[in-house]
Amino acid sequence: MNNFERLECLIGKDNLQKAQLATVAVVGLGGVGGVCALTLARSGVGHLLIQDFDVVQETNINRQIIANYQSLGQKKTKLIEEEIKKINPQCQVTVLDERFDEHSSLFSHSFDYLVDAIDSVSDKYLLIKTCLQHGIPLISAMGTAKKMDLQKLSVLEIKKTTYDPLAKIIRKRLRDDGFIQTVMVVSSTEPIPALKELGSYMPVTSTAGLLLADYILKAIWKGNSQ
Repeated sequence: MNNFERLECLIGKDNLQKAQLATVAVVGLGGVGGVCALTLARSGVGHLLIQDFDVVQETNINRQIIANYQSLGQKKTKLIEEEIKKINPQCQVTVLDERFDEHSSLFSHSFDYLVDAIDSVSDKYLLIKTCLQHGIPLISAMGTAKKMDLQKLSVLEIKKTTYDPLAKIIRKRLRDDGFIQTVMVVSSTEPIPALKELGSYMPVTSTAGLLLADYILKAIWKGNSQ
């Protein structure tokens, strides 16, 4: 038995080979992006480019899949790379231990699809905008803070989002800059409670990561690389 036999019987050998030939970039390896990256590894993606600049902190333990008291202070990229190799030793991993911003080396690398799971509004917009300019298929995670109902999460066009302040900001910037392309996102329609702190709940962040991975995998199987 190979480690993808249970998947291959569902999707077929051809689709598994498509995943093994694909390169997916996952930018941001927190509560959402970490789950997404490891799900892609468990689903046969042959090359993962992972990018993050941060280390594990104690406040990450409630939701981030690689966060525990033994991993405190360690680089998230290092920990995710190690987990990917444990899951799928054949997976090629490119590590960018850097913040994504205007100085990032991300777009000097080649990849077929991109997952955006970063927090900074300005960096997120730059990442989405650059993908649109280069014709790179992407899906972006919108706000999951203060959300408790995982059933309110869905994959939809950014122009159809509601109760998502982050999506509202990104949507306006895209419109103001004249971008008319469809941008797919994972977003929650759950109303936001009046809380000052940006609390996070692992069932929601993890589900968002799974939805991102599911979207990318199904795009790979359909062959939608453009």
